[in-house]
Amino acid sequence: MNSKIRFRALGLSLAVAALAACGKPANDSTAAEAKAAPSEPVQASEQTVSTEGMWMPRQLPELGDKLKSLGLELDPETMTDLTQFPMNAVVSLGGCSASFVSPQGLVATNHHCAYGSISYNSTEDNDLLANGFLAKTMEEELPAAPGSRIYVTVDMQEVTDKIKGQLSDDMDGAARFKAIEDAEKALVAECEADSGHRCEVYSYYGGASYYLIKQLAIRDVRLVHAPASSIGKFGGDIDNWMWPRHTGDYSFLRAYVGPDGKPADFSKDNKPYKPKHHLTVATEGPKEGDFVMVAGYPGRTNRYRTAVEVNNNFSWYYPTMQKVLAEWSDVIGTATKDNKDAALKYASQVAGLNNYSKNFTGMMEGYNRSDLLKRKQKLEKDLQEWIEANPDSKKQFASVIKDLQNLIADQQSTQERDLLLGFMNRSAMLSAAQRLYRLSLEKQKPNMDREPGYQERDMTRFTESMKRIERSFYPSVDQAVWTYFLERYNALPQNQHIESFDAFFDGKLSGNALQEKLAGMYTKTGLTDTETRLQWMEKSPEEFRNSDDPFIQLAVATYEDRDAIEQRDKAMAGRFAQLRPQYMDLLIAYYNEQGKPVYPDANSSLRLTYGLVKGYTPPSGTIKGPADGNDGKDGFVPFTTLRGIEAKYTGEDPFDAPQAELDAIKNKDYGRFYDEELDSVPVNFLSTVDITGGNSGSATMNGKGELIGLVFDGTYDSINADWDFNDNTRAIHVDVEYMLWVMEKVDHADNLLEEMGVAASKE
Repeated sequence: MNSKIRFRALGLSLAVAALAACGKPANDSTAAEAKAAPSEPVQASEQTVSTEGMWMPRQLPELGDKLKSLGLELDPETMTDLTQFPMNAVVSLGGCSASFVSPQGLVATNHHCAYGSISYNSTEDNDLLANGFLAKTMEEELPAAPGSRIYVTVDMQEVTDKIKGQLSDDMDGAARFKAIEDAEKALVAECEADSGHRCEVYSYYGGASYYLIKQLAIRDVRLVHAPASSIGKFGGDIDNWMWPRHTGDYSFLRAYVGPDGKPADFSKDNKPYKPKHHLTVATEGPKEGDFVMVAGYPGRTNRYRTAVEVNNNFSWYYPTMQKVLAEWSDVIGTATKDNKDAALKYASQVAGLNNYSKNFTGMMEGYNRSDLLKRKQKLEKDLQEWIEANPDSKKQFASVIKDLQNLIADQQSTQERDLLLGFMNRSAMLSAAQRLYRLSLEKQKPNMDREPGYQERDMTRFTESMKRIERSFYPSVDQAVWTYFLERYNALPQNQHIESFDAFFDGKLSGNALQEKLAGMYTKTGLTDTETRLQWMEKSPEEFRNSDDPFIQLAVATYEDRDAIEQRDKAMAGRFAQLRPQYMDLLIAYYNEQGKPVYPDANSSLRLTYGLVKGYTPPSGTIKGPADGNDGKDGFVPFTTLRGIEAKYTGEDPFDAPQAELDAIKNKDYGRFYDEELDSVPVNFLSTVDITGGNSGSATMNGKGELIGLVFDGTYDSINADWDFNDNTRAIHVDVEYMLWVMEKVDHADNLLEEMGVAASKE
C-alpha cells in the first residue's frame, strides 16, 4: 500500500490484514455477561467530546489549555517536535505501537504484539508461548520473526502542494490515482536517499492534506522477555474485549543496529540501538480520576464516513465478515487438531481471526444500541442546509454530498463479489506464486515505474515475507482453508466468476474432484520450500510461463483477469481521492465556524490521545454480581486486582496461571507494589482515552510523560469506537505495577528491572 489512497471504502482488507489483536468478555461470575441487554441509544455528549480525538502532535498547542487543566505537566509546544521527548521515544512495530524504556534500545509493547515472534521461536520441545521467555543477558536474546521492524519517526513534512500540484479537475479516476502515486513515489525516493530510513506519504482528512513521514527502520529486532501466555493472554478469547480484565499483556523487544550505528540485518556484531530519548518507567500507576495520555500509531478509524457507508458496514459488511472469520478459525482449528506443530504455526493467525470475529460482533451490538445512523443523517441534512444558506459555500460544495453518495453506491454494487474475490488467494502457496510472478513482471520496468511493493526499496521486506511463510504454513491446513474459500467462490453466480480461474480447475470446484485437484497441486509444487521461493525471485516472466509448478501455472493463467480487477479498483480509488477531500473540506469549514477543532481519522501515523482514569455504567443487565472490577450494582470500577486472577483461576486455559504467581497471590506477597486503597496490586485499569487497532502496545503516560502502563484493548461497549465515540467508550490498560510485580515476583527479570532503573532496593 502506498499513501493510503488505496483504501477500499468498505475496508474489505481489514480482517485479513493485521490478524493480531486485543481483548474482550468473560463468561464466568466475575465478569459482565458477553451479550448486553437492550438499552436506550447512546448519545454523544460534551463530556465525551472533551477526551475524544486521535490528535496529530502538531495540533497539541490548540488543546494546550484543556490538557493543562486535566493534568498535563509537559509543554504542548515541545510535544510537537517528533525528535524530542516524549514523542521520539514512541515507536511503531508496523501494526502495533511500542516505546523505548532504556538507553539500550529496550522496547516495551503488548504480549499479543510480540505473539508472532514468541510463536516463531517456539518448538514442540520448548513452547515459549506456554512457558514464557526471559533473556538474562543480551547474548540470550532471540531474533524476532522475519520482517520484524522497529520504526522511529524522525521527521514529518507537509507535502500537500507537491501532491495536489500534479492534479487537475479534468482527470478521471485512473489518471488521478496514477498522478498521486507517481508524486508520492518521487517524494519517497528522495527521502530514502538517506539510507536506513523508510519514508511514506500519508493522506489526512480523506486526502485534503498530505504529509511525508520519515522513519528510521531498525530491522535487527530481538525478543527479550515475555511472560507465559497464562499471564500475557490470561482470559484468552473469553475475556477478549471485556471488563473486568486481568491480563498481563506486555512483553519486551530490543532494537539493534550495526557497529556504525545504522540499521543492519541480524548479526552477532550488532550493538543495541541507543535512542535519543526513552521513557522513565514509573513504579506507581495512576489513581482514579488521574490524567493519562497514550501515544502510538492507531491504524484506521471511520469517524467521518457518510450515513450510507455507516448503514452498509453495519448491515452487510460486519455481519458477513463476522461469519467468515468465525468459520475460517473453525477450519484451522479442525485442521490442526492433535497436531501441535501445525497449531503453533497458526496460533497467531487464529488469535487474530477470533479477535476480529468477536470485534465485529461487538461492533454490531454497539451500533444497534446507538443512534449513530440518525446522527449521521442529521449531520448531512444540517450540512446541506448550511451550504444552501451561504453563497460561498454553495458555490464550493453544492453537489459534494450527492456526488459522494453516488460514488459509494457505485462501489457497493459489486461489493459481495469483490469481497469473495479478495479471499481467492487465501492459499499461502497461491499468494506466493502470484506475488513472485508479479515481481518478475515489475522487474522488467524502471524502478520508479514499478508498482509499490515491488520496487528496490521493498526487496528486503519481500524476501523476508517469502522466508516467513515456513513458520506459518502447513500444507494440509493451507489446503483446508483454501477449500473453504473456494467453496464460497463456487457458490457465486456464474457471471461473477473469474473465467481464467474456472478454466484452470476445469469446473472441479467442489467435492472429491476439488480435493483430488488440490492434493495434486500441493504434492507437486516446489513453493513449500523456502530456498525454492527465493530462487523464483530472480526468474524471468518467460520462466514462469514455462513452469510446470501448478500454483505458478494458476498465477500466470489468472494474471490478466486479476490485473483488470486491480485497475478497476485503482480507478475507483482515484475517484474517491477527488470527492473525499471535498467532503472533508466541507466538514472542516462547518465545524470551524462552530469553533471546533477537527482531528483526522487514524491512518497509522503517530497520534496522541488523552483522558482520565474512570469507570463507567454499562448498558442495563450486563453486571452479574459483585466482583473484582465491578460493584455488582450499577457500574464498573476502573481497577482490577490480583484477587480477580485468583477468583477466575480454573487451572485450565484460558484461566490458568503460573504456580509462582498463584503462590505469591495466596501469600499476599505484594511487596513494593501494594496499593493500600485497593488492598492488593492493581492489574488493569480503564480510561477515557480514544484508541483503535494499532494502538496496541502504546505507552500510557502520566502528565510528566512517565510510563504508567500499556494500552491493549477496549471494552465491549467501546468496540464501535472506530465509528463513534460516546460516554461509555473506555480503553483497557495493563498497570505498570502489575508488569513490574510479575517481573519481580514471578519471572525474576531482575536484569531488566535494573536496566529500566526500577530495581528493588537491596537494603
